Amino acid sequence: MIRTFQRPLARNLFVGALAVVGTVASFSLTAAPAQAQSSASYSAVLAKGLDAPVRKVVNGALWNCTGDQCTGRSDGSSPVNTCARVAKEFGQVTKFATPKGELSADKLARCNAAA
Repeated sequence: MIRTFQRPLARNLFVGALAVVGTVASFSLTAAPAQAQSSASYSAVLAKGLDAPVRKVVNGALWNCTGDQCTGRSDGSSPVNTCARVAKEFGQVTKFATPKGELSADKLARCNAAA
């Protein structure tokens, strides 16, 4: 094996392969937290329940609604903007919860102004 690394081409290929493996490994480790952050789940309670279950994409995020309960993933917008889009698609919202808590009464009023 010592003789293999005395050849410049073999040594350069070995170093290049290590660099590629290291780059791929570091990229996969740094990309994972960004994906985890975008998977925040929101929930909404509608003022009037829907007649049938609905699955609809709202601003790039899939929302599932059954009766007056809706759940969906964060679309990257602020919670108030996401709530406003949900209200526009499904009707007035009485409660909107994010992983950080529920919207306050004044933010919920701004949300429903879109409906």
